[in-house]
Amino acid sequence: MDPDALDFPQQNNQQAGGPLAGQPANPTWPGQPANPTWPGQPVNPTWPGQPNQPAWPGQPGQPTAPGWPGPAPQTGPYGAPGEAPRALTVPFDLPLQSGVYNKMLITIVGEVKPNANNITINLKRGNDIAFHLNPRFNEGGRQAIVRNSLIGNQWGREEREVPSFPFVPGKPFELKILCTDTEFKVAVNKSHLLEYKHRIRELNQIRDLSIYSDVSLSSVNVETLQ
Repeated sequence: MDPDALDFPQQNNQQAGGPLAGQPANPTWPGQPANPTWPGQPVNPTWPGQPNQPAWPGQPGQPTAPGWPGPAPQTGPYGAPGEAPRALTVPFDLPLQSGVYNKMLITIVGEVKPNANNITINLKRGNDIAFHLNPRFNEGGRQAIVRNSLIGNQWGREEREVPSFPFVPGKPFELKILCTDTEFKVAVNKSHLLEYKHRIRELNQIRDLSIYSDVSLSSVNVETLQ
């Protein structure tokens, strides 16, 4: 899918934990040109490298909307508005009641443990793993980000090519997974990182997100780009 066709999220469907301090709502996808405005509102948030745009109406004290906002305000099933954000339990599991779908955006905010060996993120269909994302910090002395699918108890062909390894032990990160009709797109810390073509095409059957291994989690949000 052409990311130029994507607009900004209009609603927050599911979420866990709270937003990072000082980060406004309305996530965007890095690398997309400026989008048209919503009716009656000023220009939408910018992408990285573009000039700042006006703040949202009715919030004169709010900073200008950035190109890579954090999670939306806490309104989901894992905390009520006004509650203090709290760390999520790892291993973490989030049911996706409608499965995944075109323009679904998952935002994961957390911190790599200081002596991390790996992080595992799985999007699953029953016992099958539609998308296995596995950053490895020391695989024979090298770093790797392995992607794969497990279908019928058989692992497929690994994908490993990436332009960089953005995870640092002991440091926070923000990871976004965007589902399109043809692939998952992954961005880390405001930069697009990789794509992974769907190997399980029945997207509505992919109904579970799990995160485990050497990571602590601050928030996990699921939103829709309109």
